[in-house]
Amino acid sequence: MPINTLEYAKIFQTTLDKQVVAEATSGWMEANAGQVKYNGGNEIKVPKVSLQGLGDYDRDNGFTQGSVSYVYQTLTMGQDRGRTFQLDAMDVDETNFVNAAGTVMGEFQRTKVVPEIDAYRYSKIATGAIAKGKVTAGYTPSASDILTKLKFDIEKVLDIAGDGVQLVITMAIPTATVLENTSEIAKKLDVMDFTSGAFNTKVKSLDGDPIIKVPSGRMKTAYTFYDGTTSGQEEGGFVAAAGAKNINWIICARRCPIAISKTDVIRIFSPMENQKANAWKIDYRKYHELFIMDNAWDLVWVNIKEALA
Repeated sequence: MPINTLEYAKIFQTTLDKQVVAEATSGWMEANAGQVKYNGGNEIKVPKVSLQGLGDYDRDNGFTQGSVSYVYQTLTMGQDRGRTFQLDAMDVDETNFVNAAGTVMGEFQRTKVVPEIDAYRYSKIATGAIAKGKVTAGYTPSASDILTKLKFDIEKVLDIAGDGVQLVITMAIPTATVLENTSEIAKKLDVMDFTSGAFNTKVKSLDGDPIIKVPSGRMKTAYTFYDGTTSGQEEGGFVAAAGAKNINWIICARRCPIAISKTDVIRIFSPMENQKANAWKIDYRKYHELFIMDNAWDLVWVNIKEALA
C-alpha cells in the first residue's frame, strides 16, 4: 500500500476518535477510561482495586496490617461495528481525496455513529439500573412537581456518595424543556462550563451539577442494532426496540461510567488497489462499550416515564 494511504489512515483515525468525544453527549464518560489499557482489538484491561477499612492502632504493636488488591480485569467491548465506503475515481482524485473523504467520514460519524454510541450507552445504564433497583418509574414530567422529583432522585445518590461528589444529570430534551420553561424553576438553574475531552461548552446546572440535554431518540431503555446485511436491515444503524421505555433522566457520579470508543485501523485502498471498482475504498471499524463496575451502581439513579412491567 502506498505510504500516503497509511498517513491518511492515521490522520482519519485520530480525528474520528476526537470527534466522538466532542460530539457525543456521553463523550465526557471517556475521561474515566484514563487507567484502561487498550492494545487494539475488542479487549481492554480495567484496574480493579479492593481495600480493607480502618483498624485500631495499638501502642505496642503499632498498625493493624491491611491488604490491597490491585489487579487488571480483562473486559470485552460488546459493540463491534463497521462499514465500507467507496468514492468513485471520476469524482475524487488524489489531490482532493483527503478533503472529500474527511467530509464523508465526518458526516458519517456525526449523523450515524455518534447517535448510536449515545443510545447504546444510555440504554445500558438504564437496563443496569433497572436490574439493580436503582430506578424511579412511572413518572410523566410535569411543571408542578418536576423539580421535587429530580431532587428526590439526586438525594438517593448523594445519600450514599456524599454531598461533595460531582454528579452529571443527563436529561431527555422534552423533559429539560419542562424543567427550563417553568419560571420558578428556571430561576434556580445556573449556567456553567462543562468539559468533554479537550472541548468546553456552556450548560445549565442545578446546585452545581451539569444538566446534559440529549435528543429523546437516544434516551430509550432498549434498542435494536441492525447488522446492515439482513433483509430489512440494509440501512444499518439502530431503532428503539419493541417495548422500549422513555428515559426522563439519568443521574450518576461523574467518575462512575467508563466509556470506551476506539476507531480500529482504518484501511484505505486507492483505485489501483481496489479490486472491486475504480474507486477509493475506505474500511471503517468502531469498537465501543460502556462499563459500570459492580461497586459503582450505588452512584447511579434512573428515572423512566413508563411504569415497569
